[in-house]
Amino acid sequence: MSKVSKFIIGRLRGCGYAFKGALLLLKTEPSIQVQTGIAVIMTVLGFYFDITSTEWILQIFAIGLVMSIEGVNTTAEAIADFIHPDFHDKIGFIKDVAAGAVFIAAITAMIIGFIIYIPYFFG
Repeated sequence: MSKVSKFIIGRLRGCGYAFKGALLLLKTEPSIQVQTGIAVIMTVLGFYFDITSTEWILQIFAIGLVMSIEGVNTTAEAIADFIHPDFHDKIGFIKDVAAGAVFIAAITAMIIGFIIYIPYFFG
């Protein structure tokens, strides 16, 4: 098998693992399930209000940002729990910082949503 074939097969396998990970997040994590519901609502609103291409780009970016950071947060929490299952101040700090990153991403996404949709609702 050539180097190119091995490379392509490796990338396809990697995509499969990534898809599996995304499905695991959707199946097992309530926070991702909530974020997915919000993403669906925002997508429906986007079609309803016929938002511009730029607004779509910002909205999709915001949704992707929140869901990606939520996945990283879930990973950080799982690793922390695996390493130290009992309560520990440093583990608590790590979990709080990871949750804080999700909070920042979510607030950013809300602001983007307000900037996009307030003119459609009140304009």
